[in-house]
Amino acid sequence: MGQKINPLGFRLGTTQDHHSLWFAQPKNYSEGLEEDQKIRDCIKNYVQKNRRTSSGIEGIACIKIQKRIDLIQIIIYMAFPKLLIESRPRGIEELQINLQKEFNCINRKLNIAITPIAKPYGNPNILAEFIAVQLKNRVAVGKAMTKAIELTTKKADTKGIRVQISGRINGKERAGVEGTKKGRVPLQTIRAKIDYCSYTVRTIYGVLGIKIWIFIDEE
Repeated sequence: MGQKINPLGFRLGTTQDHHSLWFAQPKNYSEGLEEDQKIRDCIKNYVQKNRRTSSGIEGIACIKIQKRIDLIQIIIYMAFPKLLIESRPRGIEELQINLQKEFNCINRKLNIAITPIAKPYGNPNILAEFIAVQLKNRVAVGKAMTKAIELTTKKADTKGIRVQISGRINGKERAGVEGTKKGRVPLQTIRAKIDYCSYTVRTIYGVLGIKIWIFIDEE
């Protein structure tokens, strides 16, 4: 049997960093972890409700949380920040107020910053959302994967990409796995900087799972 491991966790401390930076006592660790998940869910729900277009792409690549004694710093890496900012000029302030009410941040200050991504289609989360929208519109799985790889190849500097979709593909009665690959994706090389995401999409045929590996560079 093959022993699988998350490519991001495999490279922590070498080419990957933690998305949450804080310290806690062992008895309070689970509370801090649950709070991080609630913060991320609250931000994603807000962006989903207030985005300017109905394309289905939220555009959130990553949410990093840094906690201190008196401050919670949240950095949202977005591919298309204009979708949120232009639709609601005071969107960041409104989101900040909602989070402060939700988590009762009385003794801690909450600060939110949005950082745009230069090459959106070089991020696996954005690419997975793009594929999910294609699948919901009943585009063939093979065609959706090919289009995603073309976008990454043309609009981002990557050395390799691998896309895998599993589930009831194209409405088949038996679940299966389909995948495609372009370039090199050295998963066993620790110094290789690989970005990875796992994404779930609900279609009329059932739930499909999307996995994307992007080989950026080798350090």
